[in-house]
Amino acid sequence: MAAPGRNGLGGQGVSPRFVGRAAELARLTEALDRVRARSAAVVFVGGEAGVGKSRLIREFTERAHDTRVLVGGCLELGTDGLPFAPFTAVLRQLVHDLGQDGVAALLPGERTSGLARLLPEFGEPDDHGAEARARLFEQVLGLMERLAAQQPTILVIEDAHWADRSTRDLLSFLIRYQRPDTRLLTLVTYRADELHRTHPLRPLLAELTRIDGVQRLELRRLTRREVVQQVGSILTREPTALDVDLIYARSEGNPLFVEALLSGGEDEPLPESLRDLLLAGVERLPEETQELLRVASAGGGRIEHNLLAAVTGLDDGALSSALRPAVAGNVLLVDGEGYAFRHALIREAVHDDLLPGERARLHTRFATALERDPSLLPSTRGAIELAYHWYAAHNAPSALEATWRAAAAARKAAAFDEQLRMLTRVLELWDSVPDAAERVGHDYIDVLRQTTVVAHLAGEFERSISLAKAALREIDPETDPIRAAKVLRQRGLTRYDLGRAGHIEDLRAAAALVPADPPSSMRAQVLETLSRMLHAPGDWDEKERLAEEAVRISRRVGDAETEAHSLITLAWTQFRYSQMEVQVSAFGRAREIAERAGSYSALMRAAISESDALEGAGWHEEAAKVARRGIADAEAYGLARTSGAFLAINLAEPLVSLGRWDEALDVIERGVEVGPPPPYRASLQGLAADVMLARGDLDRAEALHQATEKVFAQGTYRDQSVLPLMRREIELLAARGRSAEAAETVRRALQMRDLTASPRYAWPLLIAALRAAGPLLDEVREPATRLEVQGALQEAHSLTFAAEAAHLSARPDRSAWEKAAAAWAALSQPYAEARCLLGATEAAVAAGARDEAAELLSRSALLADGLRAAPLRAEIDALARRARLTVGDATAGSSPAAAEQGLGLTAREREVLRLVAAGRGNREIAGELFISAKTVSVHVSNILAKLGVASRGEAAAMAHRLHLFES
Repeated sequence: MAAPGRNGLGGQGVSPRFVGRAAELARLTEALDRVRARSAAVVFVGGEAGVGKSRLIREFTERAHDTRVLVGGCLELGTDGLPFAPFTAVLRQLVHDLGQDGVAALLPGERTSGLARLLPEFGEPDDHGAEARARLFEQVLGLMERLAAQQPTILVIEDAHWADRSTRDLLSFLIRYQRPDTRLLTLVTYRADELHRTHPLRPLLAELTRIDGVQRLELRRLTRREVVQQVGSILTREPTALDVDLIYARSEGNPLFVEALLSGGEDEPLPESLRDLLLAGVERLPEETQELLRVASAGGGRIEHNLLAAVTGLDDGALSSALRPAVAGNVLLVDGEGYAFRHALIREAVHDDLLPGERARLHTRFATALERDPSLLPSTRGAIELAYHWYAAHNAPSALEATWRAAAAARKAAAFDEQLRMLTRVLELWDSVPDAAERVGHDYIDVLRQTTVVAHLAGEFERSISLAKAALREIDPETDPIRAAKVLRQRGLTRYDLGRAGHIEDLRAAAALVPADPPSSMRAQVLETLSRMLHAPGDWDEKERLAEEAVRISRRVGDAETEAHSLITLAWTQFRYSQMEVQVSAFGRAREIAERAGSYSALMRAAISESDALEGAGWHEEAAKVARRGIADAEAYGLARTSGAFLAINLAEPLVSLGRWDEALDVIERGVEVGPPPPYRASLQGLAADVMLARGDLDRAEALHQATEKVFAQGTYRDQSVLPLMRREIELLAARGRSAEAAETVRRALQMRDLTASPRYAWPLLIAALRAAGPLLDEVREPATRLEVQGALQEAHSLTFAAEAAHLSARPDRSAWEKAAAAWAALSQPYAEARCLLGATEAAVAAGARDEAAELLSRSALLADGLRAAPLRAEIDALARRARLTVGDATAGSSPAAAEQGLGLTAREREVLRLVAAGRGNREIAGELFISAKTVSVHVSNILAKLGVASRGEAAAMAHRLHLFES
């Protein structure tokens, strides 16, 4: 991997995109709205250093039009520093903007003697002592109130954790005694991590937040998804999963730390300015506490109390006494029965300060303590930490053994990323330990082969192929055919997933190496995998024969996992979209066998296959349910980046079909966030491009399409990837008005692909071809006459194609359009239904049926509005103008989706309402939709407000009364 910043990432330093603070901006906007309505408001904005308090305030004030913004900051001179520093800065800004006379004009009698205590421009203070202080406070309050009377005003006081006593007192006075109707929004920022238990701002915050109109807003760190967005906006190229993993692990979501780390690299020390910021709190602690923190820094991100006691040799009392200042100073956090540094980079900075010899000795002490008493840590974590400590202590033999055991522990925990890291380290240490094979009980080839498999499970496909090549160089197929066959099979699987040539050749070579007699699990596995990869029409008989043979062998040798895989493959060889009940039953049998065998790989494949088949048949809701359940299982099995990402594709696709586009985009974003292999990411981005295209965001659609195209151009992929890519390109070119290029793409698709081999993906391409390249009607219509029509989804496509073809032949057929629209309505696909209703409208207009045309167009408009499909709505409006039709309310008689849109609910709110109507609680809904319970609560509140009901029960009753979710 290229290291960030100077070593390869490259970027702009500061994120031009403001991410992860939509909710916080909304709260500040709400506060400003109250101020505009003559209700004073105060918001204390807290968060650790670097979390983005100042950026939030700046972004908010830049959006706060028609307001006066005054900003002052406290100085880092301690709590006994410069008196009234932020108010002096505010007053200086006002003098600059209004002039001294203008400021004076805002005060009673234009007397400014009190302000002279802040700025010498106003002369000498006329008195001193408590009375002068009171006059100053009154004049500042009066000045703020008169400014707010002229226009809404925002007063920003930055870094209140550094405020001196006088500043705190004046701030408290302003908040307590301003008139309730003052149009003043006071924003006060402070570092929460600086507020140790005796900090004077703590009690003041507690007191002031009891006052009406005063609230606290704590800024959290960014999520991994938000860090992906931040990094992507800074870098000059798209970050890889490893880039993001590294930056997120080290920054823990702190935006400032993300930006600072991007200027360095994985192996480079922290930037000096960041290191100083991180160590500031440590250096204020007693020396004995700092020494203990140096020891703790070698223990990792979290250290158990008992382990720290064992390493230091201190008893509980002495250890607690030495640690207490670190906890009080907010450097360490109490975490269950142990401690964690407040931020991982603080630990890193402390650890970097250790001398090399000191570092090795400390890690040896940790490793020795863990070997002496393994109960100090849970088994998996203990194994991994032991390996880490021996490695950091530069003890290669002990590190090799411990790392091998850690890999096995990670495997049991389904932590494939961690297992891959451990196995990679074993390979790294191998040459340093002469008796490595004896120590781990396996030779180098076995370790290589295992690492190849784990790299595939972890989603590191390129790495898996490289490891397989290395293993094959070490194996003699003549003397070791079975191990050669295992590696060839694995490389064939990975090459297939990456769209690389040679996967069939690998599998045929593997099959030739494994003898047919006696029957073996390996023989069954190779035949099943080869059968799975055969997709050409001429290979279908061989595919079925091999799958049946694999079933027979696996049953004979008692290999339930391979039997389950073979049954899934066999189900696909006999698959018919018109016989879905039979196919679902076949997948169900395979799933039962996989469950009994405890085979997560077969269970994942069953979920992928079943959800894909259901979507192809037009059973969108069922497909989404299977895929959603599979994603949860993938996360539990540690396969989120591989099977989980593939299932995200299989969940997003039916959601796009159902018109739940916002939800689909959320699924896509989550799927991309886990860092899936390139082909999976490309498929997710392709679905997002479809939504962007339908909503008229052509630039974003084109960027996503190009990213997808770049991936698929690097390999040989099946029709399920290539045909949607070509269809999308045709639609994009047509949307850009580049009809000649669209026509050329249509010709290329017709020449390069045998469309009859994949009707499911060919029908949408042919429909797009008709719409984009009408002059090619005959060329496009020819392959359509040879396409099969299996199941309701292909029937709807076929009806749409026929209606489009008739329209282009200047023989508009309203009946054909209405049949197609009805087919799409039955499938709950609102976008396709709306397009067909638009076609039916044109035919009705041509036939002079104006009343029917208006009703059809109104139904189409309602669906388009619900989807926010702007280009389609533009076509509707254009037809309405040309034909002089009125687009009215067509909720009655339209599909349930249209009725839902008429209620003003977003796609996500409709999904939440559906589950509320089914009697689900917030936690159940959160689990099913993969969102937080708090987010569900917000959605439910919005739903109640939009429906005008007071309870969940009333909302559910309305949903049932309107038949919103009936099939």
